[in-house]
Amino acid sequence: MSDGLFALATIYRTIDGVVGSYITARLAPDKPMKHELIGCAIGMVLATSGALATWNKDLGPHWYPVVLILGALPTAWVGARLHLMGTRRVALEDPAN
Repeated sequence: MSDGLFALATIYRTIDGVVGSYITARLAPDKPMKHELIGCAIGMVLATSGALATWNKDLGPHWYPVVLILGALPTAWVGARLHLMGTRRVALEDPAN
């Protein structure tokens, strides 16, 4: 697979990470950012494990798993932040809330 395809995979994995983080924060009963950061930690551990297990194999460029590890926290934060912005807007628009 070429570097361009790995870049495309990185883009869609980033979008999926933001959407998944938004959904996790939305489903959290309380403290959505805390729930999302726990999910982020799990994702970082899995991504690190995958990178370590495949580092010496010829499965693609080494930058790809590193970007997945480093991108976990920002995508989790953005997804949870989008949810919090939406709930704050609803609370401002609806005085009964």
